Amino acid sequence: MKRAHSAEWPQFQHEREITVSEKIDAKLVKELREKSGAPMGDCLKALQESKGDIEGAFVVLRKRGMASAQKKAARTTNEGAVGTYIHAGGKIGVLIELNCESDFVARTEDFQELLKDIAMHIAATDPRYVRPEDVTAGDLEREKDIFRAQAAATGKPPAVIEKIVDGKMAKFYEEVCLLEQPFIKEQSITIKELIATKVGKLGENITVRRFARFKVGAPDWTVATTRPIEASAE
Repeated sequence: MKRAHSAEWPQFQHEREITVSEKIDAKLVKELREKSGAPMGDCLKALQESKGDIEGAFVVLRKRGMASAQKKAARTTNEGAVGTYIHAGGKIGVLIELNCESDFVARTEDFQELLKDIAMHIAATDPRYVRPEDVTAGDLEREKDIFRAQAAATGKPPAVIEKIVDGKMAKFYEEVCLLEQPFIKEQSITIKELIATKVGKLGENITVRRFARFKVGAPDWTVATTRPIEASAE
């Protein structure tokens, strides 16, 4: 009896896996599709991996999107589109250039939706830079000096003070750098992760090159441009 049971076990396990797959509700797949923007097939696979847990499946898709985006990050993005967003009442306006690899992708609904979402996000959060690498040396040192002085006032040892400064700098980047900010419409993901989901879906590298934000009556305005890699490394 034991031998028969052992021989039948692989078949039983296979049937059990099929049953689990079949139990994924189509409504869950659709909900994840709307939440993530990923293809239906990828949503189904992610839900299977997470055993039907939609939040877990969303994490799976985010990880895959980031991995895909990292692989494509070195690709040149010379195509794309310029988008605008005017806030209700015409008091705030945003102009943004979003780049991709081909004109075909630039004209897709997904790309245009991403362009609009990022422009709207900029209008709402007023970031000062595109990426942490774009923060000027002067701003960087000023913030570090402020955070270091605040930490030193606590009387903690130098090693601890530097750790505190590093933590505060991470928060600083989140506040002023577009790609590090939580997406205004979905706080569980950053703008960088939002872009990564589209990279995974569209199969092309996508980058924010520059943006400008204007507010009626404000004494200044924001103009942010992605610095070339060579300049960022200096």
